Amino acid sequence: MAQGPVSGVPHATGPDGDSSAHISEEAIREELARVLNSHEFRTSKRSQDFLRYAVENTLQGHTDLLKERTIGIEVFGRSTSYEPSDDATVRVKAGDVRKRLGLYYAEQGVHDPIRIDLPAGTYVPEFRRADVSTVAPAPHPAIENVLVETPGSGASKRRSGMWIAGGVAAVVAIGVAGIWWQRPRPATFVDQFWAPVLKGSSPVSLCVAYVPVFGLNRTPDSKEPARVEDFVSLTDQFVGGGDLIATSRLSAMLARMERPYRLRIGSDVSFHDLRTSPAILIGYSYTRWKDISSQMRYFIDGSHNPVMITDSGRPTQFALPNLPADRRTNEDYAIVSRVFHPDTHAMLVELAGITQYGTDAAADLVTNADLMGEALRGAPRDWQQKNLQLVLHVKVISGTPSSPTVVATHFW
Repeated sequence: MAQGPVSGVPHATGPDGDSSAHISEEAIREELARVLNSHEFRTSKRSQDFLRYAVENTLQGHTDLLKERTIGIEVFGRSTSYEPSDDATVRVKAGDVRKRLGLYYAEQGVHDPIRIDLPAGTYVPEFRRADVSTVAPAPHPAIENVLVETPGSGASKRRSGMWIAGGVAAVVAIGVAGIWWQRPRPATFVDQFWAPVLKGSSPVSLCVAYVPVFGLNRTPDSKEPARVEDFVSLTDQFVGGGDLIATSRLSAMLARMERPYRLRIGSDVSFHDLRTSPAILIGYSYTRWKDISSQMRYFIDGSHNPVMITDSGRPTQFALPNLPADRRTNEDYAIVSRVFHPDTHAMLVELAGITQYGTDAAADLVTNADLMGEALRGAPRDWQQKNLQLVLHVKVISGTPSSPTVVATHFW
């Protein structure tokens, strides 16, 4: 593969916007490796895959492949029938990549010789040499006085002056960085959603329900047909896959927020636990959390066929009439609830899908600022102080839930 200047690559620019600046493919790939190995990108394989795909196709001159539909299929495993208008995964992930690049070049990559940018409105990255003047603050003019030699001064004075100048420049740089770091950042939609829940200092209870599983209790070499009595209920042993992914997303978010939490599973959760601290209930609301969630307007009712989300007990169109026994479905519905519950007298968040796919997608929504912003676009102005429920519809493609869409809301 060629390692010379990227003459055929668009958007290879110098610090002054000179498009004739030569940046070798090798240099760009070295920079890509630094970015992908940074802490901003190591935590997101999807962001790594997205940026690697965009950079490699640009270097190879295949910018025609950097379209939303193609990226959805090639990077995120969507089917060939994928429609970007129904699934915002690519747009949301592109925004996430831009944010991660900004964070990387503001901190760890501030001295990198090359920058990789992903301008808004396109999936074609730009490569440019770093502007040296932006790498570190210029010395204050007063520092020049320290470097002025007087008659008779020797090399030791010159070295002393240089050390002083360097020290002052370092102090200025640290001060500027400190001011930038301490500058209040605007609260994201995720911050606003979780603010009422995370008030105070009590650890958050992160609660996951066990799901019923039956094991076949017979010798492995038995040739007899299985009978009903051969199946044994394996209680308090298994957690749904989507619930596990949701728990991982939420625990990572709480860790980033530096908020202590306690993970509680199944029977380990008591009503007393829910009274003494804010709680996040993850999983099927028609099993472990039925007594609490059934008091809300929107509730998953699994006692009827088809399984659906009811509206104050009334049937709705949010149903899965063709849900197979193995629960491998191509769509799902889920509920996100955030309430001050009158029984527990504490803040309560519930994330529950009819199947595991909905639970996974609900957790993705409440930990992703771009998805939350889209979901709350039509919310009341003071939604931050209200109880709320969001009903989500999720398309499932090849066993992976897509970004959810909000089909009903309730604020009170």
